[in-house]
Amino acid sequence: MKIFHSINDFHIATEATIKKTILTLGTFDGVHFGHKKILEKVTQSTENNKYESLVLTFFPHPRMVLQEDSNIKMLNTIDEKTVLLDQIGIQNLVIHPFDENFSRLTAEEFVKNILVDKFHIHKIIIGHDHRFGRNRTANIDDLRKFGEQYDFEVEEISAQEIKEVSVSSTKIRHALEDGNMALANEYLGYDYSLTGIVSKGKQLGRTIGFPTANLKVAENFKLIPKNGVYIVKSIIDSKTILGMMNIGFNPTVDGKNQTIEINYFDFEGDLYDQKITVSILKRIRDEEKFESIDHLKAQLAQDRNTALTYFEKL
Repeated sequence: MKIFHSINDFHIATEATIKKTILTLGTFDGVHFGHKKILEKVTQSTENNKYESLVLTFFPHPRMVLQEDSNIKMLNTIDEKTVLLDQIGIQNLVIHPFDENFSRLTAEEFVKNILVDKFHIHKIIIGHDHRFGRNRTANIDDLRKFGEQYDFEVEEISAQEIKEVSVSSTKIRHALEDGNMALANEYLGYDYSLTGIVSKGKQLGRTIGFPTANLKVAENFKLIPKNGVYIVKSIIDSKTILGMMNIGFNPTVDGKNQTIEINYFDFEGDLYDQKITVSILKRIRDEEKFESIDHLKAQLAQDRNTALTYFEKL
């Protein structure tokens, strides 16, 4: 998949070898089962590479720009979304920087200057409720008129499919906020994950026999599941490493800030400053404040056994 970090980058890269595109646009946060049905329509419409598939998305999310008080949390970072779109078979991904100037484009400016002149659009696949242009005043009926004027097709995504996407996204968010990984992963079609850099923490785990990797997720918009203890796995040096993870404030030792700490089983190595991805499989329990470090150690040993039993049954 070719990745472009602005609309103009795509135009410059393709103007010498113009091939018309089959395009869809949107946030596609989570790239879950509902999104995949839409994206597969795009890939299936290329007619054996007569046309090229293209997804246009934006970063920052428009709500982050237009609603300053927005505290929107996303299921995917841009890097995670890129990997998922590539797996589906999308040929071109354009991640355009969204700003107020872009939001002021009229509907016709967006269609003529971007869809037609830069993307060489053959067909756009879009939801029945999609609105675009300055103040989001244009709708799919306007888009069809532009299609007749500028010679491109408009394929409507059904109301049922749009509802499936919306319901799935809402259920995934609620499931993660409740720590229900089984439901979240079922709707996603893959295991929800967190990616970050391993940094040095208080190193308490090392002193009590449960050394942990302290994960720092750089993207403050990434949705972090409910505090608690989880069963997880990671790919490290091409090997699947099993483990358990705590999300929370470490109340037993009077922690003040939320941390994400992973205890890997049967792993020896220095992960400091490395970038790792943690796939979250199941929630074991709530975070608790224990009477003593010994009580904490006993519970961690029990959590480890619970995790190992889970993996043995897979």
